[in-house]
Amino acid sequence: MDDGELTVVDGAAPPARVRRGRRVSIADVARRAGVSAQTVSRVSNGFPGVVESTRATVLAAMAELGYRPNSAARALKRGEFRTIGVIVFSLSTTGSTRTVEGIATSAAEAGYAITLLPVAVPTQGSLRGAFTRLEELAVDAVIIVMEMHLLDSAAVDLPRGMPVVVGDYDAGARYSVVDTDQTGGARAAVQHLLDLGHRTVWHVAGPAASFAAQRREESWAATLRAAGLAVPPVVRGDWTPESGYRAGLRLADEADCTAVFAANDEMALGVLRAMHERDRAVPGDVSVVGFDDIPHSASFFPPLTTVHQDFAEVGRQCVQGVLRQIRTDEPEHGFTIVPNRLVVRRSTAPPPQAFS
Repeated sequence: MDDGELTVVDGAAPPARVRRGRRVSIADVARRAGVSAQTVSRVSNGFPGVVESTRATVLAAMAELGYRPNSAARALKRGEFRTIGVIVFSLSTTGSTRTVEGIATSAAEAGYAITLLPVAVPTQGSLRGAFTRLEELAVDAVIIVMEMHLLDSAAVDLPRGMPVVVGDYDAGARYSVVDTDQTGGARAAVQHLLDLGHRTVWHVAGPAASFAAQRREESWAATLRAAGLAVPPVVRGDWTPESGYRAGLRLADEADCTAVFAANDEMALGVLRAMHERDRAVPGDVSVVGFDDIPHSASFFPPLTTVHQDFAEVGRQCVQGVLRQIRTDEPEHGFTIVPNRLVVRRSTAPPPQAFS
């Protein structure tokens, strides 16, 4: 046998000879299976109306020859690419990374791939450029994980004609938006501390540009006001443990600080370290609540009371939203809110008797 050729033998059909380095074609499979190229195409595309024995013969020929359907050609023929574009402004935060993971998992379960396109600078121009790039890469729909406000625009303006779902945003009147219940989760965290007997709750907030941080901060303040309690000054961080540590050092010097609500678990971790270094016991002297329920929060010392967010469900709802728009060819608007729940662990307790 010539080393430059691969010869497949066995079976009634004439042997198919496929030159090495050349992609196996439908014609090669048709010759091997002894059927027409149209029949191979119908089997490859999953169309009904092919006799089961013939389908089995064609599939066996595909496997023997290593045939791989040309997905790009099939997409052009069908007008769909089975791919969802995902634009994300940050992959450094827990919410963004876990939401993208949820999107990828749900898309795969639905038979779709994702094309991920990070945007370095959150501006209208960068967002539109990313959207255009995804259109060029041939996607069926786009999911945008916003996370933060645009630097140069109060509202997002996207080209029409593409199914879109936006995660963590406030434009439900214009687009389909999926988010967790940021307001309800923050309220539950603060109310838990008040129910324990704390006179007020200090807040380590996330970045001012973040939608999630904004909603959690607003809900914290509103819950205190509704209870007729004073609202302490906000101490702002940047989601990192280091910023939580700096905030914790400041709060450790506040003699009347008995309760802290941190806008995420990583900043709460920094607060725990600061309190430990300043000999303020948690929860004996100061109670601490986080937000997110990251996998390691149960292993903090002490284990962290926090608000659990179901990022997998957020990802699933985003994918389901764009798939509905693909099927109906109709845009959607409004909010889909995924519930949060408070997870009580050992970082919270009633305040010291002097403050109760």
